[in-house]
Amino acid sequence: MQKPAKKKAVSMRIIIVGCGKVGHTLTEQLTREGHDITIVDTSEHVIRDTTEIFDVMGIRGNGASLSVLEEAGLKEADLVIAVTGSDELNLLCCTIAKKAGGQLAAIARVRNPDYSEELPYLRQQLGLSMIINPELEAAREIARILSRPQALTVSAFAKGHAELVRFKIPPDNVLCGRSIMQLDSLFDFGYLVCAVEREGSVSIPGGSFMLHEGDDVTILASSRDVHRIFESIGMRSQAVKSCMIIGGGKSSYYLAKQLLEQRLEVKIIETDRKRCDELSTLLPEALIINGDGGDEQLLREEGISSAEAFVPLTGLDEENILLTLYAKRVPGLKTITKINRITFNDVIDGLELGSVVYPKYITSEAIIAYVRARQNSIGSNVETLYHMFDNRVEAIEFHIEKDAPVVGVPLMKLKKKDSLLIACINRGGKIIFPRGQDVIMPGDTVIIVTTHTGFGDISDILC
Repeated sequence: MQKPAKKKAVSMRIIIVGCGKVGHTLTEQLTREGHDITIVDTSEHVIRDTTEIFDVMGIRGNGASLSVLEEAGLKEADLVIAVTGSDELNLLCCTIAKKAGGQLAAIARVRNPDYSEELPYLRQQLGLSMIINPELEAAREIARILSRPQALTVSAFAKGHAELVRFKIPPDNVLCGRSIMQLDSLFDFGYLVCAVEREGSVSIPGGSFMLHEGDDVTILASSRDVHRIFESIGMRSQAVKSCMIIGGGKSSYYLAKQLLEQRLEVKIIETDRKRCDELSTLLPEALIINGDGGDEQLLREEGISSAEAFVPLTGLDEENILLTLYAKRVPGLKTITKINRITFNDVIDGLELGSVVYPKYITSEAIIAYVRARQNSIGSNVETLYHMFDNRVEAIEFHIEKDAPVVGVPLMKLKKKDSLLIACINRGGKIIFPRGQDVIMPGDTVIIVTTHTGFGDISDILC
């Protein structure tokens, strides 16, 4: 007999300190999920603009001030999120909140590379629930994409054992005109087609769904088999061996460090001479060029035509976009564009930039996953969360407890909501693409792909 679903999770009282790009995005998404939000910022016009857009409270002041936090409702708050432009202010704010706020949780954004090796220690010593570094997380995502150059995005699940890859079907590809059920003749390994976007419409496809040229397809497979997807359909699958990075900021440092560890050739072009000297010391194996990455002649002289990947990481979204559009003239060059501020998604999609990475969304997704997990202490916990196709699809990984209502029930007998897939089960590192007779067991992690939003517990998949 199917066990009853648990009650819907209650909303949380959340204080967000700092309402820049990440703070604004968090306010938007957490408000949409029904939470009671109070924002704190030193700027009067930021407070005014944000409270006019969203149904939230606004307090002007220093988020590290106890009196300001108390005015924002610290005593009643469940969570404080500090995302100001200062790492030290964020840590201080969370420390004060933890000392004065009882059992509340605290999350700090910390971006300085000087702290990057110490984040676990800082989190433990300060009693914080999470410390997140947007630039480091963005660099990790870029590195994953460079390992799968035909993918537009690559999302990791099951502690890296499974990957969700998104790509566009090229003209005259073997996938064109095939139904989902006919893909077994191409793929002799476990996989699941999770979502398809066509002409702005997103579907979670059934077996009879026909694939067309230009479709934006998302497939889940075990990490060891992802490269076989692209090999099977005639698309390049080898990881790139060289990368040109424009800009020498934090993101560039984090990315270069990871790529060098993977034995890639890395070239960074940076305008500031002093920063070039710093990068040469920090990254002795990289080639650091002092020059203007927006200079077409310099790019040619430094070998853009022979590079395998090109990643503009300047502080200006517009410059990153223009550089990508220029680089896409080079045949076979993999480009990845980082966008921090611009929100004209339809315009960006129309430019066909290829892979685009948004650090603010990476940060907000990690925090929202934590919020949903904290809301639900019975049955399951949210481990990982990714939004796809402009938030129209969610991929959520749940850790299953013994009292979850889905445990021990054959999947074919679960009364599930429509527009969702139980995409895979991770059982001790073994990736299972489930059939109707399979069951979910305690200790499993389960990946759900759905067009519904706000799932915080595995029981939310049930009718």
